[in-house]
Amino acid sequence: MATRSLGTVLKIGETASAVKVGGLTEIGGIELSADTLDTTTLDSDGGYRQFIGGFKDAGEVSLSGYLEITSTDGQKKMYDAFESGEEQSFAIEFPESIGAKWAFKGVVTGFSTGASLEDLISFGSTIKVSGKPTLTVKGE
Repeated sequence: MATRSLGTVLKIGETASAVKVGGLTEIGGIELSADTLDTTTLDSDGGYRQFIGGFKDAGEVSLSGYLEITSTDGQKKMYDAFESGEEQSFAIEFPESIGAKWAFKGVVTGFSTGASLEDLISFGSTIKVSGKPTLTVKGE
C-alpha cells in the first residue's frame, strides 16, 4: 500500500544522542548499485558476455528544505560534520505505518543555504554513504 512521506525524518549522530535534521522538504533515498566484472572468455556460451558482481556503492543522500538552524539543531550538526570531514552516523526513519529505517555511516560532502526575493531561506546538504547501509523493517 502506498504511504505518504509525511513524518519521514533524517537523524544525525549515534542512536542514543541522535538529533533530527529539521526543516526538510525532501530526503533523497539510498541508491544501491554494484560494479560488474567481465568474466567473458573466448569460449563463453553463445558469444554472450558473462559477468560477476563487483564492489557495491550506496551512493549519496541529498537533503533540501528550509533553513532552521540553531546551535543544537541537526542542520548545525550537518554543518559541523561538513567542516570536520569525519564519518558520522545517520538514520532515515520512515513513518510508523511503514516501520522501516535506513541506518548508515556517511561523510557530509555538501552544505548550502540560499535566499531569493520571493522564497523562504533554503538549506541543502549531501551525504556520501560510507560502507554498507542497513535496512530494518518492522517485524524483523
